[in-house]
Amino acid sequence: MKRLAAKILSTCFGIGLFPVAPGTVTSIVAVLCYYFIPILHEPPLLLSLVALCTVIGVWSGTLMEEEFGNDPSIVTIDELAGQWLALAFLPAGWLPALLSLAFFRFFDIAKPGPVDAAQRFPGGWGIMADDLLAGLFANLSVWAALALLAYFHLLPLV
Repeated sequence: MKRLAAKILSTCFGIGLFPVAPGTVTSIVAVLCYYFIPILHEPPLLLSLVALCTVIGVWSGTLMEEEFGNDPSIVTIDELAGQWLALAFLPAGWLPALLSLAFFRFFDIAKPGPVDAAQRFPGGWGIMADDLLAGLFANLSVWAALALLAYFHLLPLV
């Protein structure tokens, strides 16, 4: 029963079972939830959900690794948490949401420096840590991109 619960939660209720790019699909679902559920724009709630996903992800990810090997692709709760962290504190709107998705997927896939190092933590900690760091880098990158767009008068200052 514990393994079934871990599989359901770690795959974001089955999204991780999508046959092509389950991490990207989960990230898109996370952005759509954020965009269409305005209460998620409240940082305390969003950060609480990130923390909850992290706790669940460490537990369920550890169990899934025991069954499926190192960082199985069906485990996508890490993408959910990382993408929501990428969205935290951003201004509302489609542009910040799309930029957060693009930057998050970039950092999650390319795994530059510390993101790559973070995935080497043991068990579910490694599964979650690299995506949370990718989410943080994505968030900072969105703010930088929005500032550049505003500086060049391509976007009002947000």
